[in-house]
Amino acid sequence: MSVKDQPRIESMQIPGRDAAETAPRHGAVMTTTAGKLTAVLRIATGFVFLWAFLDKTFGFGYATSAERAWLNGGSPTRGFLSGVDVGPFDATLGSWAGSAWADWLFMVGLAGIGVAVLLGIGLRLSALAGTVMMLLMWAAEWPLDRVTAAGEPSMSTNPVVDYHIVYALVLIVLAAVYAGNTWGLGRRWAHLPLVNRNRWLL
Repeated sequence: MSVKDQPRIESMQIPGRDAAETAPRHGAVMTTTAGKLTAVLRIATGFVFLWAFLDKTFGFGYATSAERAWLNGGSPTRGFLSGVDVGPFDATLGSWAGSAWADWLFMVGLAGIGVAVLLGIGLRLSALAGTVMMLLMWAAEWPLDRVTAAGEPSMSTNPVVDYHIVYALVLIVLAAVYAGNTWGLGRRWAHLPLVNRNRWLL
């Protein structure tokens, strides 16, 4: 292929037909289709976090009933953490159940991660916060154990990689590939003066 026939690289996303030819010279590339699919993954992941916040706040009757809603005096952490009966952190995590600071941290985390990922902004910070949250939830369920403290089956489906680990990895990948640039506000966010001065806010 002559120089004049080589595809022009004007952005990080290029047509799929050009990806195979440009990858050896320009490193990893994201095709236009891959960018759109990544955007769909980002939006779906953001909605998972935002829906959890909304359901626990208002009690839509799915995971949280109206009478147990946060707005009605319910505790978003009591149900999950009070049932922790497996792993080396069961007593510590159980003692956090229903604490106001734990409720607020959990709910602010869900809302912040959900909104940021949906909009495609602050994906690095979202990945960090989401990974910490997912690892804490993984530790609470402690899938490494086969039985609970009471000797009952733990119902762990995988001793290492469960859905918490998968969500954490998805958040990290979304930040790494700048998934907010497609169907999101990532590019506008990146040009804000505050973000320009503090690249960790990307």
